[in-house]
Amino acid sequence: MPEPDRGVDAVVVGAGHNGLVAACYLARAGLSVEVVERDEVLGGAVSTVERWPGVRVDRGSSAHVIVRHSGVVEELDLAVHGLRYLDCDPWGFAPAPVPGDPGPDGRPLVLSVDLDATCASIAAACGEDDAAAYRRFVGVWGPRSRAVVDSFGRRPTPLGLVRAFWPLGAPTGDAPRTPGGDLAVDFLGSGDALLDRWFTSERLKAALAWFGAQSGPPMSEPGTAAMVAWVALLHDVPPGHPVGGSGGLTAALRARLESDGGRVTLGDGAARLLVDGGRVTGVETTSGRRVHAPVVVAACHVLATRDLAGEHAPAALADAAPPVGNGFGLVLRALTDALPAYPGVDPAVSAQGLQLLCTDRAQLAAAHGDWLAGRLPREPVPLAMSFSASDDTLAPPGQHVVTVWGQWYPYALADGGDWDALAETEAQRLVAAVDRFAPGFAGSVRQLYVQTPLLLERELSLLRGNVMHVEMGLASMFAFRPTPALSGYRVPGLGGLYLAGASTHPGGGVSGNSGRTAARVVLADRGRLPRARARVQGTVGRLVRTARAR
Repeated sequence: MPEPDRGVDAVVVGAGHNGLVAACYLARAGLSVEVVERDEVLGGAVSTVERWPGVRVDRGSSAHVIVRHSGVVEELDLAVHGLRYLDCDPWGFAPAPVPGDPGPDGRPLVLSVDLDATCASIAAACGEDDAAAYRRFVGVWGPRSRAVVDSFGRRPTPLGLVRAFWPLGAPTGDAPRTPGGDLAVDFLGSGDALLDRWFTSERLKAALAWFGAQSGPPMSEPGTAAMVAWVALLHDVPPGHPVGGSGGLTAALRARLESDGGRVTLGDGAARLLVDGGRVTGVETTSGRRVHAPVVVAACHVLATRDLAGEHAPAALADAAPPVGNGFGLVLRALTDALPAYPGVDPAVSAQGLQLLCTDRAQLAAAHGDWLAGRLPREPVPLAMSFSASDDTLAPPGQHVVTVWGQWYPYALADGGDWDALAETEAQRLVAAVDRFAPGFAGSVRQLYVQTPLLLERELSLLRGNVMHVEMGLASMFAFRPTPALSGYRVPGLGGLYLAGASTHPGGGVSGNSGRTAARVVLADRGRLPRARARVQGTVGRLVRTARAR
């Protein structure tokens, strides 16, 4: 028999990590909460499945960066609920150029939490001047990047941004106040321009640019400097990978939610919003069940939220046209019998973090140019991760899981190409791109699971394969995300409906910030209603008493 209708204080649409974070904060505040999810797998793009017998493979994210700085993990006591991170240290590895490439042969770059060790590696590979410059760079951009962290955890209001960034100009020690214009040039400038001002080695600049480009825009775009400068924070807390896979985070969030009386329903997602008198009253699921609630937090794509609202969508939602873009990247999940082996480097060193397989920013520019033209990259640029090196829960002994990410693969191809037909060929090209730096890698691959932009849309509901939901360019960040009218997490014209997820500030990536801020807005609004009611009652009482006195 179908489950009967039920009523709760809040229903959350989508069991991705931001939806679960929002649910946890609401439940912690004493609200009854249900999360509804169409997928049978918990976690959305932060999930892990048994892809092959005995082999656990992430479906979306693998390295968690921002959430380790946001405070969400600690605030929700997720370690108590089973979450354990393995530090990626060294957090970055960039191999020496392949013999025959332009530029001299040299040593690899190894980027560690230990700043001294990182600078020693830079000195050996790129020279003492760049090593000294990198140390100064971390000193200058560490506080600036912490301000970015602060801004990501707030609503993107002018006052919130001033609170986050104003202290940066204050004088420190013998240093005078930094002029606002200088700060604006740095923050609004491109990542490439920032790197060119600080460093001389193209190898170092390429590695840092490839790290910064993981947010989506090329480092030639305005406003991308802070994406590069995030590396300054990784000398405090590095990226991490949950034991058992990326889904360890969302499993811990579910456990936390259930400990506070919340509930997650998988395989029965929201089909439409219930609306009465211009306010949401809950959702109807695909099975026909109705979950009644005065609050709905839509932690799905903003355009999916528009579809759920249907004829009830107010103008701010019905007319929303955020820049979704033409895809983002292609992912390979490889089962191998060996880790990628870079010449002269211990795999135990190179395998810990992000393997940034790019030695010249021209490769990034060419790949992005191909993407803009709707073409497949003529020279794929890979980033590899192999966390089974430190987590033996992912694969049986003698086997490894290697994720290879290739960025800027268009969802719709200008020549009308069919991704289902192209998947295998493009996967082999990306494998070959890794093999160029780690000879023998191609021969170590035993199984491949290929997530094309089209499959990312089918499997994870990532519209047009964009893992960030909405492009992460300057014109669609902060108070412009997903649109100016929807940037406050509320939906004007449809009371009780709130937005969360990668479509909203601060965007994609694993941070939990959007879910937490959406929950705070909900709780603030709930507190405001009783206060408003009390003010009205007080005013009415005074008028009555005045009338009687007369």
